[in-house]
Amino acid sequence: MTKKKRKFGEILSNDLRAFPIIVGLAVLGVFFSAQSDVFLTSRNLSNLLLQSTVVGIMALGIMFVLLVKEIDLSIAAINGVTAVLMAKLIVEFGFSPWVAIPFAIAVGAVIGGISARWVTFVGVPSFVVTLGLGLALNGVQLLLLPQTSRYGLMGTGVENIAQIKLAGFAAWGIFALGLACFAILVFSSVVRRQRHGLETSIVTSLLLPISGAALFGAIVVSILNAHQGIPLVVLIFAVLLAIGGYVLKETQFGLYLYAVGNNDEAARRAGIKVHHIKMAAFAIAGGVAALAGVIAASRTLGVGVFTGGGVGGGTLLLESIAAAVIGGVSLFGGRGSIHAALLGCLVIGTVQNGLNLMGVENEVRLIVTGLLLVLAVSVDKLIEKATGQQSF
Repeated sequence: MTKKKRKFGEILSNDLRAFPIIVGLAVLGVFFSAQSDVFLTSRNLSNLLLQSTVVGIMALGIMFVLLVKEIDLSIAAINGVTAVLMAKLIVEFGFSPWVAIPFAIAVGAVIGGISARWVTFVGVPSFVVTLGLGLALNGVQLLLLPQTSRYGLMGTGVENIAQIKLAGFAAWGIFALGLACFAILVFSSVVRRQRHGLETSIVTSLLLPISGAALFGAIVVSILNAHQGIPLVVLIFAVLLAIGGYVLKETQFGLYLYAVGNNDEAARRAGIKVHHIKMAAFAIAGGVAALAGVIAASRTLGVGVFTGGGVGGGTLLLESIAAAVIGGVSLFGGRGSIHAALLGCLVIGTVQNGLNLMGVENEVRLIVTGLLLVLAVSVDKLIEKATGQQSF
């Protein structure tokens, strides 16, 4: 009896970590659909998903930093300054978006790597370094802007990122291709585990993930197809989630991220180059934040003082970190799955969208989002206490 209970605790604290979040998301959906007839329409759900992508992409990036037990408070500033830099290169210097966008993403990655190097070399806490860096980047952003304090991007080609949508057979073709790739990866993972003599359940390790992904994907594609199709922005987010999931679960680098987050001293003694792993994590967060800035700029058709959440990061910084934590990433390192970015941004997006349809003021939406963050961490902590697997 004791053995069976311990096994359930392990499943609850690991494989079913996302279960309370999914239940909470379902409850929110039922509540808001009862409050507004518009909430469950394909148009609104498509807009909800589209509006959640920037925060979701930012949460995906900050997740890598949280996994190594660090924090990056400059990601919103990186988002803003790189977007403005991209716009400046295109509008003032005539660069092609095919050149300006990759350059902006590379700059974001370099900024992230530099801040991590300062943290690891000097020993200053990442909280202080990235907070100061964020403020400095806010100043650089203002310096890069013209006297009008805004660059318009209409007609530059950047706006196509937010406007392109794949509908009909093209959407289903993308879905089939993505599902096939996911099934191959899951199958190869199961085969590899069996080859090494590890206990593997075909049902929970193979059939459930594939059938769950197929069902979820089919529902999403059906909803999006009912309203113009799959936005390119959503497709980019999906690809980033797939790449991130593969890196975390199937690569040595992913294993090192968790090892460093759980115990950096033990990882160092095991031969892992902790400094390099942390620099890579910060660089990923910076590059992903820059990409999110490009996508946000394409949606607003321009950049300005408001880009990146404005001075101090505004709600963008807080929502990005909140999305990752609400999705199940530990603030104390070493734990979190790639679905955290998706679930977290959907929770925040659902709350904001639903309250907006109800005509609730922005102040209340911020209060609710903050309370959800506290509630998510509290539930996570209670699960750890109940299962005897506390991480902090």
